[in-house]
Amino acid sequence: MSSGLRSLAAPLVFAILAPLSLANCWYGEDSNELTAVSWGGYYTEASVEAYYRPFEESTGFAVRQLTYSGGLDEIREQVTSGEIEWDVVDLEIFDAVRGCNEGLLEPIPWVMLAPAADGTPAEEDFLEDTTTECGVGASVYSTIYAYDEEQFPGEKPTTVADFFDVARFPGRRGMRRSPQVNLEFALMADGVSPEHVYDTLRTPSGQERAFRKLDSLRDHIRWWVDADEPVEMLAAGDVVMSSSFNGRMFHARFVQGHPFITVWLGQVVDIGQQGIVRGTPRLPQAFRFVRLGSTAEAIATLSRHTAYSPSRKSALPLVTTHVESGVALGPHLPGAPENMEHALRSDWRWWSDNLDEMNDLFQAWLNR
Repeated sequence: MSSGLRSLAAPLVFAILAPLSLANCWYGEDSNELTAVSWGGYYTEASVEAYYRPFEESTGFAVRQLTYSGGLDEIREQVTSGEIEWDVVDLEIFDAVRGCNEGLLEPIPWVMLAPAADGTPAEEDFLEDTTTECGVGASVYSTIYAYDEEQFPGEKPTTVADFFDVARFPGRRGMRRSPQVNLEFALMADGVSPEHVYDTLRTPSGQERAFRKLDSLRDHIRWWVDADEPVEMLAAGDVVMSSSFNGRMFHARFVQGHPFITVWLGQVVDIGQQGIVRGTPRLPQAFRFVRLGSTAEAIATLSRHTAYSPSRKSALPLVTTHVESGVALGPHLPGAPENMEHALRSDWRWWSDNLDEMNDLFQAWLNR
C-alpha cells in the first residue's frame, strides 16, 4: 500500500470504525443490509462460514449474497451511474489493481485491518504482495489442470506439455475463455521455464509464440467461464482434462468422489482479494466486513473449506484438515513447498497493465 494510505487523518479512521449504531443514523433504514459479491458455489458457502455469518451475528446486519464471474464491468457501471448496489466484492488481484487505478474501489488502509493474535501488525502479517491499495488478500489460489484418471489407465499426464499433447493423451481439453493462464500455460508447454515466462510475454514475438502453441489445441478446446464448469465437463465426459482452480478440483475429488487428479507442475499461483465499491453508502459496514473477513481466524476457516492457502502468516498454523472431508490439507495447498517447486507466480502487475491488449489479441485469435 502507498504511504499516503497509512497517513490517513485520524478523524476519518475513527469515523469508519465508529459504532454501527452511528452508521444507522448516517444512512437510515437501508443500512441494515450489506451486499457481498463472490464466485458462487462452495467458495461462497465457505465464505459464509468464515465471515458472512460471524459478521451478521456480531453486527446485526444481514449479508445479501450475489454471484458474478469476475471483471470490472458491473462495478464500473454502478460507479459511473452513481447507483451503487454492491458493497464488497471478491476480486482477482489484477482486477483489484485496475479497479483502484480507475477509481472504482475504495482505498483500504492498513490501520483498518486487525493485527495477528500476538499483536503483530497486519502489515507485517500478510504475505508479500497479497494486499494492495484497494484490495485485501483473502486467499492464495492457483490455476492447475486436472484429468479424469479413468480416461488414462496407462500413462498419466504430469506436465503442462502433456496438456497440449493430444497425440499421447487424446481427448478434448477444457480451458477458461481468457488469455490469462492460457498464455502462460502455452509458453511453459513450449519449453519456456517459469522464471522466463513474463519476460517472453513482454515481447511481440513471445506473444506470437504463445498463440502459436494455442493453435495446436484449437480444435480440441471446450471453453469455460464459470468456475464450476470444469468439474461438470469432466464429470460428463465432455473433456478428459481441464484447467481449473485448485480448490474446485480438491472439492470434486475428496468431497464429491470424482476420480480427478490435479497436476501441480506448472501451476499458476494467484491472489484472491476483497475490495469495496467506491461510493457505497454503507462504507462503515463494508470496512467492518473486510476487517472481520481478513482476520487470521477467518482466513484459516476459508482455507479449511476451500483448500486455498491462507494469505496471512499467522493463519497458516490454523489450517490443518479440510472441514468437510477430513483430509489433511498440507500437500493439497498451492503454497505447499513441493507444489511451489515448479510453480509460476502470476505477475498481476503485468496483467493489470496489459489485460486490455491481451484480451484484444485473444479475441482476434478466437475469431480467426
